[in-house]
Amino acid sequence: MNPINRWSRRDGERRMAPSFERGMNKLVGLLTLLALALALPGCAWNFTTLGSRPMFEQDVINTSEGKLKVTFVGHGTLMFDFEGIIVHVDPTEREADYSDMPKGDVILITHRHGDHLDPKAIEAIRKESTVVLAPEACASDVRGVHPIGNGEVHTSHGLKITAVPAYNIVHRRPSGDAYHPRGEGNGYVVTFGDERVYVAGDTENVPEIKALEDIDVAFLPMNLPYTMTPEMVADAARAIRPKVLYPYHYGNTDTGELVRLLGDEKDIEVRIRNMQ
Repeated sequence: MNPINRWSRRDGERRMAPSFERGMNKLVGLLTLLALALALPGCAWNFTTLGSRPMFEQDVINTSEGKLKVTFVGHGTLMFDFEGIIVHVDPTEREADYSDMPKGDVILITHRHGDHLDPKAIEAIRKESTVVLAPEACASDVRGVHPIGNGEVHTSHGLKITAVPAYNIVHRRPSGDAYHPRGEGNGYVVTFGDERVYVAGDTENVPEIKALEDIDVAFLPMNLPYTMTPEMVADAARAIRPKVLYPYHYGNTDTGELVRLLGDEKDIEVRIRNMQ
């Protein structure tokens, strides 16, 4: 039995096992430190309760048509709330209990790998009017997918959504095949009011990314061997020059290295959120 969940009996009393007590004491300490940190001036994030996970970090971005709330669910999974319009990106049950998550108006799937495409999570948050956009390669995995190919544009719930190629050039499997072949995956540029938000999906710093213009907020993946190195992310950021850059899908990669690489780029704000 897991010692965290084990109860012990002593002198006729029902009490928590020492390991559980230590864990709870650590948790209380961490929450106290967190509360103190959030009270400091200049803190750019807050926390919200969604689904079965106790807390997700959340940022608010002002647009010409209202507030855009960004929820950092984990890994490659995000949720946007644009004045009540809910957009889920790569929802997966490994990151949240989607039976408790808000229903989606739009669901964006970047590619068919299991950490990005989860039919169970999609079914939990879809309603009759939900639009599911995904590459053609995902159409056989999820019912009612609206296929969208590289470079195509779709408008849903007043949002302009453009599919951007996402693929590998350098990093390959031992067989020589790319981890993400060209043409099978999408990133997405979603326009919320006057803010253009780019979620790259699993990709390297390919030419199609560097050709993007007027990107305000960018989510760029950073983990090997599947996506980019910090140097690749910095290279892509210098090309598209977002006002705010979020590395995501970064696993154990040192996010501090990216901050260092872009330290001289005063007009690119690098925000590190919990997206391991």
